[in-house]
Amino acid sequence: MQDVARLGSGIPLVARGAQLRQLRAALRQASKGAASAVLVAGDAGVGKSRLLAELSELAAAEGALMLTGRCLDVGEGGLPYLPFVEALGLLREGHLDALRAHPALAKLLPEVLPEHVVPFDPRRTELDMSQLQMFDAVHALLAELAADRTVVLAMEDLHWADGSTRHLLSFLLSRLRAGRLLVVATYRSDDLHRRHPLRPVLAELVRLPAVERLELSPFTNTDARTFVRRLSDGTLAEDKIAQIAERSEGNAFFAEELIAACADRDDRMPIGLADVLLARIERLAQATQQIIRVASVSGRRVTDARLRTVSGLPDAEIEAALREAVTHHVLLYKDDNHAYVFRHALLREAVYADLLPGERVRLHAGYARFLAAKDGKRGVAAELAHHSLESHALPQALAASVAAAREAMEARAPAKALRHLEQAMKLWGAVPDPEQVSGGDELRLVHKAMYTAGLAGEDDRALAYGRTAVQMAEQIGDPVRSAEVQRKYVQTLLALEGKRDKAVQVIERAWQLVADQPASPTRAWVQAMRARVAMSADEQSYGLAREYAEGALADAKASGSTGAEMDALISLSVILERGGHPEEAVRRLHEAVDRAAAAGAHSVELRAWFNLAVSHYERGLLDQALDAAASGRGRAGATGLEWSPYGTELRVLNILLHYVAGDWDAATEAADQGACSVPDIASARLTAISLFTLAGRGAYDTVAELVARLRPEWHKDWDIAVMAAACAADAQLWHGRPDKALEWIDEALSVAERHRELAVIRIGALGLAAHAELAAKARHKKDAATETRHLDAGERLLAKIRRAATSARPRTGELGPEGLAWLARAEAEAARVRAEDTPEHWHRVVEAFGYGHTYEQTLARLRLAATQLTAGDKPAAEVTLSQATEAAAALGATPLQDALAALARRARLNLATPATTRDTIDPFTPRERAVLSLVARGHTNRQVGAELYISEKTVSVHLSRVMAKLGAASRTEAVTKAHERALL
Repeated sequence: MQDVARLGSGIPLVARGAQLRQLRAALRQASKGAASAVLVAGDAGVGKSRLLAELSELAAAEGALMLTGRCLDVGEGGLPYLPFVEALGLLREGHLDALRAHPALAKLLPEVLPEHVVPFDPRRTELDMSQLQMFDAVHALLAELAADRTVVLAMEDLHWADGSTRHLLSFLLSRLRAGRLLVVATYRSDDLHRRHPLRPVLAELVRLPAVERLELSPFTNTDARTFVRRLSDGTLAEDKIAQIAERSEGNAFFAEELIAACADRDDRMPIGLADVLLARIERLAQATQQIIRVASVSGRRVTDARLRTVSGLPDAEIEAALREAVTHHVLLYKDDNHAYVFRHALLREAVYADLLPGERVRLHAGYARFLAAKDGKRGVAAELAHHSLESHALPQALAASVAAAREAMEARAPAKALRHLEQAMKLWGAVPDPEQVSGGDELRLVHKAMYTAGLAGEDDRALAYGRTAVQMAEQIGDPVRSAEVQRKYVQTLLALEGKRDKAVQVIERAWQLVADQPASPTRAWVQAMRARVAMSADEQSYGLAREYAEGALADAKASGSTGAEMDALISLSVILERGGHPEEAVRRLHEAVDRAAAAGAHSVELRAWFNLAVSHYERGLLDQALDAAASGRGRAGATGLEWSPYGTELRVLNILLHYVAGDWDAATEAADQGACSVPDIASARLTAISLFTLAGRGAYDTVAELVARLRPEWHKDWDIAVMAAACAADAQLWHGRPDKALEWIDEALSVAERHRELAVIRIGALGLAAHAELAAKARHKKDAATETRHLDAGERLLAKIRRAATSARPRTGELGPEGLAWLARAEAEAARVRAEDTPEHWHRVVEAFGYGHTYEQTLARLRLAATQLTAGDKPAAEVTLSQATEAAAALGATPLQDALAALARRARLNLATPATTRDTIDPFTPRERAVLSLVARGHTNRQVGAELYISEKTVSVHLSRVMAKLGAASRTEAVTKAHERALL
């Protein structure tokens, strides 16, 4: 593989803390007089050079002498001792006398010591006396230099070292004893094939007591995403970040190249990256290259049997080629079905892209023939569909796509099934007699696609397929089939905002088609869906919903449709709970869970789990709610319905419950979408619910970025709008910008009043908190007019909250513990607006959130302590602050910790728990921090740009953002404020 650039040098080191600590320990050991060596191994592009650069900075900061040399890929015959020549050549300035004290070094540095150059004698052996003298001279020179200061000798790319360099290195490392010398050498582990000359040298070196080995592995997926996110500096969306992290497989160089391709708006593999990858292949024998090309068409993994059949090469050639490919780390052997796997997916991608079009079609056809001979074997259909399509065998591709969709559904993978169904629909018009080929008509295919898209969480696609399926069904004229299509279409409509009226029209039309029909599963399901549509309207429709659900129960029992029966039972349970019978509702929901699971009605089962968890939560039974939500989420994953409507809702609820219960790490983990493909609306909901923890932990920039990204999704789901705006307001409050918080509050209230009336209480309480801050500032400035304005606004907002508390109808028919707690906070915040809040107000809030909302209870204790201090009860305030500080530290709620610590300092209280750590709350991006640090050192914009390799204009933009975040009017003020806030 060709040389690769140093990686990510403009951003902080990512996920290499343990390795850097190991190097730092070795440096510290050397500085104390114990010479040592570290051999750093890792794949090309994994970040060895960057790690060495970090060590160089550390060494320079500690006053060490840094000598660095690199090997080049010129083979065994050229440039002997190159890294030593380069490293020792650095001594020409400042240490020339030390070099001249060792005449034997003329063999390495003839231009420096020309008077000591010995003419070449071809009769001498490689290790003659002059060479040994030179080895001794290098060793003595380094020992002398290390007598005065620590010396770090760094050699990069040892895998390209010539034999002379390897001998000299072995000589030095075998003589490491006392002395302030550290030798660090890097090499590519993926280049060390079995016969590589460095392998036996390493085997001997690692046995030496002063030598240790450091393995630099690829990033984990989480670390890879962090690396891509930092390197892209906010220019990439989160889904693109996840995609690049997955494709790079933790390789920093690959990630950097893929990011560059994104900047050029090109999804193809970057040419530079392809050249680097293909260079490894081009060194191999022609037969090996041919086998690798054949393997690339199979995918990342290929079995021995397939290679032999498709390549058509003699067995002896195949075995020799595979041996070379494995030896040179292009393919890895896996002992499952005698399979070979490309070491890196991008390597396979580069080889495949390099195939000629005709060659590609021919090889795909070969794989299709091989797989067609195994038709009927489970797992073959998807591959057969792919290879048939790529080799233009369209009828075979259609039949295999339909079969692959069926297998994917049996394997509970609706997202994969949807892809196969969509492929089949694309092929439908291009294949003669498609009904005969696929075994069904086009309506059946579209109907399946609609249903599968809904299970996969792809609501927009389900909606589009649903409209098409309804139109096709009406043209066929079969009432029962048409009703079945329409009731499944209604399920999709109910999952989307603003589609209820359409759902009413469609379900009533479906009912008209089967109303005069005898009991059947379709008739039962239509009535069950009528009940759900009625429940989505208002409380007055609950009577109709009960009637429809009972009708569905009767039809379901008569026709043996357990799924429809349990769906109706769930609806009746919700109606019972609204009527004040929660225990009976819970009993029926448990029955629905068990019977739906037994019948394989997994979507119904998930609906039952969700309603069970919500029922517990509404009554403040947090532990039971967590258990139900976790069980439901587990079942969603096990049944392949993780991104179905109720699968998504269970995950969102799970995150919310962990947040409320104070397990913020679990909430963050549950919200992590990783590199998996998540439907847009599901991703948006997960992102929105994760904002609560991010705001609580002070990740202001992240909250602002995510809220901006969510903005286009607000109209699709009003919960997203309410959560995003409320969390943005909360972040602004903690950031000391109550005026900005009120702007978000107004937006959130405008949505909540129209679509989520209960949310008015929570959002209104945050609004009152903002008015309280602004009123207090006005009082401090003796600005009576501004104070009055906020007092009046607070009264109007409190009235709005009280109306919502009486007019909104919660699930249980009356406000539960959460609603009552937020109402108590609203009343206390309203008193704080008037500067009339007392310990009694906040005691009530603390008690109200005692059902389990750890964060809100801790925040209420902050307010309680403030009122206790105002009332002169310092001992009580100390107890309250201690409790709150301990809880805030456990949460990692940095802004709250800071506020508690500040209040304790003002009151001159010494709390047992330390107040804060600042690393979790950094308002600056890495680039902004770098700019600010240099400005603080007195650099001009031009000097900052030169230091960071960016333009002066870009420096100005970053500095403007820093000043805006700090509320500073000048660069001097920005530096001052950053120091005051311990941000520098």
